Amino acid sequence: MPIIKSKDAEKNGLSQVSKLMLLSARTAPKSGGVDDILTAIVSGPEKESLAKEMDKIAEERSIRGFRRDANNVRNSENVVLIGVRGTIKFGLDCGSCGYTNCEEFERAEKKLGQDFIGPNCGFKLLDLGIALGSAAKTANLHNVDNRIMYRIGAAAKRIKMFPEASVIMGIPISAKGKNIYFDRSR
Repeated sequence: MPIIKSKDAEKNGLSQVSKLMLLSARTAPKSGGVDDILTAIVSGPEKESLAKEMDKIAEERSIRGFRRDANNVRNSENVVLIGVRGTIKFGLDCGSCGYTNCEEFERAEKKLGQDFIGPNCGFKLLDLGIALGSAAKTANLHNVDNRIMYRIGAAAKRIKMFPEASVIMGIPISAKGKNIYFDRSR
């Protein structure tokens, strides 16, 4: 019987959990049963591209948190990206987007802000939040360290990892002796 080293087993386990996180995001409840959620797993050279873009943003904006989180990305096995096509109307005329009704929202110019495209339908953003929570819950159920990070999504949007998404968030995952995502002092 071969011996499977801890590092190899953990890497394989993290890969499997990443895939299960995508499954959880996909099957999370969606408003009206309409699925406008986008998901992907980022690893290898693409993960380093994401971290480099976060470093660039840190420099441009003088925000140390981008650099800190870029280091978290580098020290993670994978990053799960979850985005939404939030500029599509849901059809309730609720006004949560800031417009009187969905037709007015649909006619509104969709433009890139500092990080994301808006305005967004409130229900599509709720769907994104539920998908993110479901994915993070799956990681937690498997004792995998994770944290939902806005800054990862901002960098992913800038380098067009999900060009059709209006908003993206990232969830890096790791298995270390200490959770690297909750020591926020650096």
